[in-house]
Amino acid sequence: MSARTGFLIILAFTIFRIVTLHFDTTDLFVDEAQYWFWSQNLDFGYYSKPPMIAWVLRIFTELARSSDIYWLRLPGPLFHMATALVLMKVAKRFIGPEIEGWVGATYITLPAVALSSVFFSTDVILLFFIAIALVAYFELTQRRSVGLALLMGVGVGLAFLTKYAVLFLVPGGAIAMLLIPAARISVRDFVIAVVTSAVIAFPNLWWNLQNNNTTVRHTQDIAHWNDLGSNIRGGLEFFSAQFGVVGPIVFFAMLWAVWNMIRGRSEPREKMLVWLSIPVVLLITLQATVAKAYANWAVTAYVAGIVLAVWLLHRLWPKGLRTSLTINGVACLLFPFATIFAHQLVLPNGKEVMQRYLGRAEVSREAADLAAQAGAGIIVTDNRDMVADLFHTLRAAPYKIYARPPADLPDSYYEQEFALPADTSGQVLFLTSKPLSCANETPEMLKSWQPEKGNYRGDTIYVYKVGAACLMQP
Repeated sequence: MSARTGFLIILAFTIFRIVTLHFDTTDLFVDEAQYWFWSQNLDFGYYSKPPMIAWVLRIFTELARSSDIYWLRLPGPLFHMATALVLMKVAKRFIGPEIEGWVGATYITLPAVALSSVFFSTDVILLFFIAIALVAYFELTQRRSVGLALLMGVGVGLAFLTKYAVLFLVPGGAIAMLLIPAARISVRDFVIAVVTSAVIAFPNLWWNLQNNNTTVRHTQDIAHWNDLGSNIRGGLEFFSAQFGVVGPIVFFAMLWAVWNMIRGRSEPREKMLVWLSIPVVLLITLQATVAKAYANWAVTAYVAGIVLAVWLLHRLWPKGLRTSLTINGVACLLFPFATIFAHQLVLPNGKEVMQRYLGRAEVSREAADLAAQAGAGIIVTDNRDMVADLFHTLRAAPYKIYARPPADLPDSYYEQEFALPADTSGQVLFLTSKPLSCANETPEMLKSWQPEKGNYRGDTIYVYKVGAACLMQP
């Protein structure tokens, strides 16, 4: 495949995704709504993530002059297109022009790329900055350059401001430099890159210090490092899920490359790519075995991993490379239709395929209607999913929205920064998924119901009119 053909495939899939995104019928997922809200309150850090995704969304919403769902998800396919093009340059300069087009086409059709082209996440931006860092790093292994060292540092620093998962690449990269002479760069360039990345990362590190290490503490919490054990099944499930993240043939090819290296059949460049990818998968598999991990946590492995897999397949199994592109490509073409016909695609048990992306805005609008009927100007909830959607769905409405104050440390950005003020008086509307009782009054239940569809299917939702003082009680 020529570079031109690869570029045309990337362009075609990107245009297809941009167009089909316009017909998406899903609601914002809780994380997407939260990222948008962060973008309305710019800072150098947030409760659960560094600030980059908020900055990106702010740029897009300012340019579009709209916070509609389309504009919040549009960065996904555009960033992935940019990443694919950068990876083509990585492949051309580090391996050769014969795989340049294949690498770009393979990346743009990955299942994980298809998913995150529809539902925007930090991984999308992270992969782009890692690709930038790698293209500079691979060039630095060939020649000294202050400019490339600065570029590498910028890529790593901006990746850190996107998601701390970039640090998963450090162990493998360090081992590669230690064991493979061809993986080393000059001391001067290394120092320049490290200092540059540290300078860029500093504002977020300082923010964490000023906010009780909030993001670091949250990262530890979701990793369940305080509850270590042995969960072989969890580790196997995570490892198996990687065949779905990048496609079965691509992940198989990465493992094949490891086997070749073990048998001493790899050249230095292949070993470098192995060390910049597989250790991440192994680290997160270990995390899944002793605690918990989600399938996308190893995503940093697949920047170098895609180049590795395509290079091996191109040399040893060209038919497999074509088959992989066909399988992943067809899946990528079908996936957007799941979001277009999200309400019509129903499983035999009655649940929608896209269940967790539906029914969120409907609950927010119902809460607004009840607030209007009750004459309440303040809506409060103790549910992170609900408060996230309330802020976005009711962004043009006149209501003040708050999270219920936490009894202890905050469990979300909303509890941290937008908890109901202690001096609030009078009646408020309280939206919750649990019955409410107060010590000094009887809350007035305005409505309770069980949604038959969407994310809250099977849950009971309660709406109360209650004195603000009641919600201050633990």
